[in-house]
Amino acid sequence: MQKTAIIGSGFIGRAWAISFARAGYQVSLWDQAPDAVAKARGYIADVLADLERNDLLNGNSPETVLSRIVAETDLAKALEGALHIQENTPENLDTKIKVFSLLDEAADASAVIASSTSALLPSKFTEHLKNRQRCLVVHPINPPYLIPAAEIVPAPWTSGEVVERTRAFLVAAGHAPLVMKRELDGFIMNRMQGALLEEAFRLVAEGYATVEDVDIGIRDGLALRWSFMGPFETIDLNAPGGVRDYVERYQIIYERLFPQMQHRVDWAGEVLETVEAGRRERLPEDKLVERQVWRDRRLMALAAHKKKSTQEFGQ
Repeated sequence: MQKTAIIGSGFIGRAWAISFARAGYQVSLWDQAPDAVAKARGYIADVLADLERNDLLNGNSPETVLSRIVAETDLAKALEGALHIQENTPENLDTKIKVFSLLDEAADASAVIASSTSALLPSKFTEHLKNRQRCLVVHPINPPYLIPAAEIVPAPWTSGEVVERTRAFLVAAGHAPLVMKRELDGFIMNRMQGALLEEAFRLVAEGYATVEDVDIGIRDGLALRWSFMGPFETIDLNAPGGVRDYVERYQIIYERLFPQMQHRVDWAGEVLETVEAGRRERLPEDKLVERQVWRDRRLMALAAHKKKSTQEFGQ
């Protein structure tokens, strides 16, 4: 059984552990806080029961998946023999530099070292490393055991062979990798999400829509298509002659809108009071954790539905 190592057992680390163990890998789960890994395994055990109810364990039992996740307090032992190392420490550049220095020194020479960072460019924390060619970012959408997309972001010196190995590893683990040609602030998914959020805040701040109006537009509108196809496929299917026909018909609409979008509102300014009030009206603060559990169970149901639909209709 091939081995992976998870460095950091917070929300992202424990989610990766579920994903890799479900795919059949031996997982070493390490954290500098002695009690953190035990807490993570308890959380994982609870999640596995829900995943089994939705047939999302690849035919494994929760006990089998959990048995593949081994808690380690010794970093060298956690890294020993690992073919893929996934780092999940806080979004702090100094921390990443220190952690990657330790990992590069201690890991097997053949191991790929990946960071789950959602914002830091890999060049910023791997440039100084002796084996920097094996380092890159693999950024998930949380939780990766339910959302398969993951961004592969190489540094300028990451080898093509490492990028390909990482892509193949993710595919084998049931993920859908986005392979960037080169690094860029925000990567792919946060840049697309950011564009949508910028417009959402503008619409509310300037009095065109309520918070709930915007959420309805995505939840009960655009997201229904986006749950199984992307924006380019969407427009390819939304004109009789495909994507070129769509551009010829509709680009003028977006060309007219674009100048109106060339300003931003401060998310932390006056609009935040409106947005927060709109959300707290729909969901009191003391219900956030309960709603997060609801969200994850809805995601499980959606993942199960997509799995069944793919089998019936094709990818």
